[in-house]
Amino acid sequence: MLNVCGIIGIVSHKEQRASIVASCLRLLEYRGYDSVGIAALDVGKVEVMKTVGGVEDLLKQVDVDSISSSVLVGHTRWATHGMPTFSNAHPHTDCSSKIAVVHNGTITNFDVLKEELTSLGHRFKSETDTEVIPHMMEEWIKKGLTSWEAFKRTVQALNGSYAILAVVSGERRIYFARKDNPLTIGLGKGSNYIASDAEAFVRFTRRVVRLMDGELGYIEADEVRIFDFTGKEIAVGERVMEIGWSPEESGIIGYEHYMLKEIQESPRAVRDTLAGIRFDQVSEAASLIRNSERVLVVGSGTSYHAGLLFGHLLEKEGYDVRTLIASEATTLRPREGDVLISISQSGETLDVLNAVKNHFKKYNIKSISLTNRIESALNFVSDIRLHTRAGPEVGVAATKTFTSQLAALLYLKSLIVGEPTDYLEGAPAAVSNSLSQQGYAKAIGEELCKKSDMFYLGRGMGVPLAMEGALKIKEVAYIHAEAYPAGESKHGPIALISDGFPVFFVNDGERTALLINNLKEMKARRAKTYSVSVNSRIGADEEIYFEGDSSLAPFYISPFLQMVAYFAAVCKGANPDRPRNLAKTVTVE
Repeated sequence: MLNVCGIIGIVSHKEQRASIVASCLRLLEYRGYDSVGIAALDVGKVEVMKTVGGVEDLLKQVDVDSISSSVLVGHTRWATHGMPTFSNAHPHTDCSSKIAVVHNGTITNFDVLKEELTSLGHRFKSETDTEVIPHMMEEWIKKGLTSWEAFKRTVQALNGSYAILAVVSGERRIYFARKDNPLTIGLGKGSNYIASDAEAFVRFTRRVVRLMDGELGYIEADEVRIFDFTGKEIAVGERVMEIGWSPEESGIIGYEHYMLKEIQESPRAVRDTLAGIRFDQVSEAASLIRNSERVLVVGSGTSYHAGLLFGHLLEKEGYDVRTLIASEATTLRPREGDVLISISQSGETLDVLNAVKNHFKKYNIKSISLTNRIESALNFVSDIRLHTRAGPEVGVAATKTFTSQLAALLYLKSLIVGEPTDYLEGAPAAVSNSLSQQGYAKAIGEELCKKSDMFYLGRGMGVPLAMEGALKIKEVAYIHAEAYPAGESKHGPIALISDGFPVFFVNDGERTALLINNLKEMKARRAKTYSVSVNSRIGADEEIYFEGDSSLAPFYISPFLQMVAYFAAVCKGANPDRPRNLAKTVTVE
């Protein structure tokens, strides 16, 4: 079964309450919240607490403060296959309940392994692929292997992708293995941590060790051992890095939802991204692109839209650019002279990682990455590593990370074409100006929340911004919104226009006259029109207007569209931080 999940493990000299793991899992719920579970090692067994739903549901059912152990693991699940049920919730155990496993990823040969284990007398309680792992370990231990040897043998038998944590009763250690799914170790004093995301344990330690694909090992309270799949030991000290943001940055104090908090943090995120740019790295990336024959841009979701805008700006300067959706990027065969730029907030999105390391790297083309996480997997497979400085983003819908990506990409574009970058000093103020219109965004959002379908239309740079606006309101408010180049609207979509049908125009001020014609076409068919406009008005029924540097139009437009989506979601009674069926970082194909 496929999972996009969050996992956490803690090993300590002192016993820790299970409530600590629960608090860590809260910070991982952006990765999934269909079910949740915790395992605590006890004398002679593993005590498992789990339920369908999120952390709060578990806390209502179990007194986690009354349960403690020196070894704890936890899991929060987002199921893409297999119903979220109690039996499918992690952790999973062996027949004797002495081994517990949590897992993020997909074991593609689990059915063969399960059939073999069943023939040996093992009893399975779930439909998940994960459950083969503790049973395989149990089988190897029965044959006389140590638990470490049993874990290694088990991992060697697995096909697919995984981040695995395994614990064995009577031992004060957590075994781990990583392939294609993120795992990061946190180095504490008298305790060590391991999780899908350092955000889970950053309040305890900022010292982290990034695990690479094809590595496994174990953590104890005062020791970390890492090996590659050939058995070679990795020098842990060479991997230690410091997380650059504080735990306070991911708090929600003063806001009803993370999404609104993170939208409001966008001016700071843009400012920090621009201030944190390493000129040598960006200059190297700009030179590489400037001397390329063709630029390939790869991303998924919001990052794809940022790439589209970047590609549009380069195309206007005469560059040959192909912007590719990551999950489809492997259909394109690179050629000599190509340069690849991959964009991913987390740097862990599996579609992007697969495109970069399993496809494009085979052709030996140079690659540039743009991520918000310096410890991310995408960094380690890229030749040049660029970063945004948005800080942690807990809400599933990308907001401040999108505006930060735009800031970094506009800076890169300016270096490529040899224009001054001074104009970007006004970007944080442009975002703040946009956010000052929160009341208007709320009124529009509350009007749109009563609608089931709508269009977002733009031209030029406005097209990717329209696509991002449509994505946001789909993600969090569940309104069927489609984005089109405005000129394309009369080639089919206009057939859907009826009395009161909402159409949102994105007017960056560049091709206003054409947009006015498109708006008139919609009004003639009694559509209700909205517009966010920069430096020129188009006459929509509801129009928010900003004046400023036209080069900064994305920083006026995007935050306003994000706020509209947020308030539409709240009006509907939806939780914008946890849109149904979605996860922050998609680590399955």
